[in-house]
Formats: sequence, C-alpha cells, structure tokens
Amino acid sequence: MRFGSKTLRLPRSATARIAVGAGLVCGGILGFLPILGFWMIPLGLLVLSQDLPSVRRWRRSMIVRMERRNGAPDRRRQGKNNRREAEKDRPEP
Repeated sequence: MRFGSKTLRLPRSATARIAVGAGLVCGGILGFLPILGFWMIPLGLLVLSQDLPSVRRWRRSMIVRMERRNGAPDRRRQGKNNRREAEKDRPEP
C-alpha cells in the first residue's frame, strides 16, 4: 500500500490482512486510551479494503467524493474535451 512516497508492506495472506485491519479498527475504537489512537480506524479500514468488497466500495465512494469536492478534473470529461479539441484542429474537407 502506498501513501505518497511512503510504502507500507501488508501480509500476503488475506486472513492476516483481515486480522491486522480488524485489530487496527478495534484499537482505534479504544483511542481514548494511551498509546492507541483514533488514527487507527481509517488505517484499519484501508487495510480491510484490500479484501472486503463492502469496505472497498465505501473507500472508492469516499475518494470520488473528495475528488469532486477538491475540484479534481473528471477523467472521462477530460477525454471528451481532448477529442473536441482534436476535431477543431482537423482541417475542413
């Protein structure tokens, strides 16, 4: 899993990844205790999204929502605009 320039290695076994993700979420719920923190919940959900389709759909919808809110260009529309510009550059027959 990559976070910008940082890489986090996950276990190869799906069972181990689910256990790590569930442990992080459970530890995050106890975030009011020392050492544990609420930061563990989103990290655990990211790990779980590798293997659980329901969490993966939630993660993708969150990414789409964040991209729309931050004004990231829509890749599908960008392709259409490039075709329109290419049509304008073509000479008339």
